[in-house]
Amino acid sequence: MNTPVSDVHARAGTHHGDAVRDMFDGIAPTYDRLNRILSMGVDRRWRKRAVELLGVGSSDRVLDLCAGTMDLAADVQKLRPARIVAADFAADMLEAGKHKVPGAERVVADAMNMPFDDAEFSRVVCGFGMRNLSDTHKGAREVLRVLAPKGVFVTLEFFRPTRIDTRLFHAAYGRYVLPTVGSLVSGRGEAYRYLRDSMNGFFTRSEYEDILRDSGFVNVTGHDLLFGIAAIVRAERAA
Repeated sequence: MNTPVSDVHARAGTHHGDAVRDMFDGIAPTYDRLNRILSMGVDRRWRKRAVELLGVGSSDRVLDLCAGTMDLAADVQKLRPARIVAADFAADMLEAGKHKVPGAERVVADAMNMPFDDAEFSRVVCGFGMRNLSDTHKGAREVLRVLAPKGVFVTLEFFRPTRIDTRLFHAAYGRYVLPTVGSLVSGRGEAYRYLRDSMNGFFTRSEYEDILRDSGFVNVTGHDLLFGIAAIVRAERAA
């Protein structure tokens, strides 16, 4: 199925949410190419590692939350789960990536108010999307709601760095590389300034792990990638 079942946008009803959604829709045509250029391809390895930590089996029902152009969903599909749903608040992003996972359901949805039943998924993965939510705590609780008992939630994200060297790299990269290359390739330099600001204003990995624990997750663990430039956090819902 490729028919969206919902048209509820993240942070619906707020000017900021509408602006961010429109921004992502605007960069959708060049998003994949820019990701490869800006990360020099390392983002592919990060996504594969995130999917490995999900531990997907053939009977699993998997939600790719904040799916964007569905790169994570494509990696999940290779493991042949029973069901894949790709959800994002930017319809054009999902449209741009639909060819990657023909068998996935695409749902335009608010990550803080998802149109899914309680315990509908046994696995949830979110790549570079949690920092775009206006309320991370609410988003974490909503993931817990749709996750089945003993289910696994994996987050791949640019958390606010704590290492001095990584902070300096983030500052230089965000100030010069992101908006400059983003503007040259997409013509939307302001979008990549937003991405820089969203990284600087987000939680550290340890702070995010505490949010997951406070929201009811158990067995929360995390590790840094490439000197803390990005990180993966794995959590479970109790039995």
